[in-house]
Amino acid sequence: MDRRREHPSPRSQRQKPATTRTFWQRVRDSVRPPRRLKFTREGKFFVGITMGVGFAAINTANNLLYLLLGMLLALIVVSGIMSEISLRDLTVVRRLPLRAQVGKPHLVEIEVFNHKSRVPSYAIEVEDLRAGQPADKRCFFLKISPKSAQVAAYRRTPTKRGRDLHVGFRIATRFPFGLFEKSREITAEGDLIIYPAVDPVQLQAASAGRTRGGDGALGRGFGDDFLGLKVMRTGEDPRDIHWKKSAAAGQLVMRERAREARPDISLPLDVARPDGGGEEWDLGFERRVRDVASRAVAHLKRGDAVTVRTSAGGCAHSDRTSGADPVLRYLALVQPVSAPPGHRRPSGHGEAPRPGAGVTARRAG
Repeated sequence: MDRRREHPSPRSQRQKPATTRTFWQRVRDSVRPPRRLKFTREGKFFVGITMGVGFAAINTANNLLYLLLGMLLALIVVSGIMSEISLRDLTVVRRLPLRAQVGKPHLVEIEVFNHKSRVPSYAIEVEDLRAGQPADKRCFFLKISPKSAQVAAYRRTPTKRGRDLHVGFRIATRFPFGLFEKSREITAEGDLIIYPAVDPVQLQAASAGRTRGGDGALGRGFGDDFLGLKVMRTGEDPRDIHWKKSAAAGQLVMRERAREARPDISLPLDVARPDGGGEEWDLGFERRVRDVASRAVAHLKRGDAVTVRTSAGGCAHSDRTSGADPVLRYLALVQPVSAPPGHRRPSGHGEAPRPGAGVTARRAG
């Protein structure tokens, strides 16, 4: 998925600014070689043949063998010079999506800009590096013309919620002969919040009546708020007739009521980790986070306002205007805390129910 862009520089594109490096990071960068060289399979054979020809030339003193040895060594030198030219003066920019979710694929765009004025770069491979994770996603650029950029994208499906920290890029090339792979690493930080997965949940029917703390819903209905006036039709309740407006208009005019407001829903989440909690407790905690996220999205789709409250005192609120992002982002970053002595799990913090089962949520207020 490549496309060429003609513009002066990608520096105006969205990218997280680099943070101040520590002393040891500066020392490590100064000691680390600027380029790394790795033999390919063909390169190993080529070097072996070159050493064999050189050994034979020294033993036999044959001029033809010396000429062949010089040609082989010249290929190695030319390969190093041309690969170095391809790697120089390249700028890489990463474009992350606005949101990502466990189990759903998303695209990450990688843009490479060639600052060289006359020389193109060939066979450039960019590897996106993430903290604490193997670099398994790469983008390949066959040719990047001078003073232009190309964009490629890779697809990734997250398997774990939380903050996905990108630390930099590894730029490599095997140009021109594929004998060696020369690479260099650059620092480019960026993070992406991975939301927890959301399962379909069947909620119980909302009870009639207004609940304190609920947000009003626009539209015609049978609530307590008045939406406007309208001409009375046959079969409508005469108790809503507006007599003063009817007398002025010369016909029966009645009040038009608004729909009932949706209640505020409070979803509890126990984050207190017991002393003996191990891997099994961690798996159960992730299931509870996923269950709370699923119920929150289900209530928001129905029009309810949702507040997620943890046992540590944290909370997040979402409604129709803000969408599910505030709650899902909070659940993506929530972490367990050490439980105080004598802590007991509050009621309502059980394991996740079976998909499709009815779920009852506690109303706030």
